[in-house]
Amino acid sequence: MASKLVRHSHLRALSSSISINNYIRSPHFSNPNRAPLSFSYRLFSNASSSSSSTGGFQRSSSLKDLELAKFASIAETWWDSEGPFKPLHVMNPTRLAFIRSTLCRHFGKDPNSARPFEGLKIVDVGCGGGILSEPLARMGATVTGVDAVEKNIKIARIHADLDPVTSTIEYCCTTAEKLVEEERKFDAVIALEVIEHVANPAEFCKSLAALTVPDGATIISTINRSMRSYATAIVAAEYLLHWLPKGTHEWSSFLTPEELVLILQRANITVREMAGFVYNPLTGRWSLSDDISVNFIAFGTKNCQ
Repeated sequence: MASKLVRHSHLRALSSSISINNYIRSPHFSNPNRAPLSFSYRLFSNASSSSSSTGGFQRSSSLKDLELAKFASIAETWWDSEGPFKPLHVMNPTRLAFIRSTLCRHFGKDPNSARPFEGLKIVDVGCGGGILSEPLARMGATVTGVDAVEKNIKIARIHADLDPVTSTIEYCCTTAEKLVEEERKFDAVIALEVIEHVANPAEFCKSLAALTVPDGATIISTINRSMRSYATAIVAAEYLLHWLPKGTHEWSSFLTPEELVLILQRANITVREMAGFVYNPLTGRWSLSDDISVNFIAFGTKNCQ
């Protein structure tokens, strides 16, 4: 089923004349003399918090407390391009290329425009330190970034304030479930590298669907549960190359593309397109591919009822 959804996205996603890198900025571009971001965060670390009683993160039925605590412990390193989140920084241009291609095609936007997402409301679920939210805002979207880890949200807010364009991002320490309770709706709901860390993927996808307007878009990226992913995403990335802290991923928590398609179908979302991410060790870059055996991304639309 999933293999039929791969439509050579890597060719279309790279067709725009405007480089994705134009939307990605270095961590301290606006003030090279600014103190390191981790120091800026510590200025706020003792502030009172609505989530202090839960260890600095928001609990919900679909989230694992151990996973939240794990990411809270390295929150200060989100904008360190050589730190624990380096793989996401390197992958970000490729993720954004897929997002721009699929959303522009679905919503009838011009991918060659400097602000192709003008007029779209997008929520970045599990936004972390904001490394995806910021370029989405630079593409013209009205962005809401949510994360259950309060440290992540504080880092994201501090960094976004470095640029007037990204300072408009609405960051909230909350969960997708709570946004549903607030009856929030978005044109596009994006959750990248999140679903493999939740306790209940089916309930999580139901929340994503509830946040999506009819005929709106949902984009999810994750890691395939394959022997190849165990060898590369866990053994190589965590234990041999040390790209990620040990224990970042649990192989049993990964979903196959077929499983993700089925879960989304049950949540009233039809997957329209899927592509894989492939890493080239010679160039140190990721590219979109038809190979979905390890990292993959899916674009779906919410069915009109």
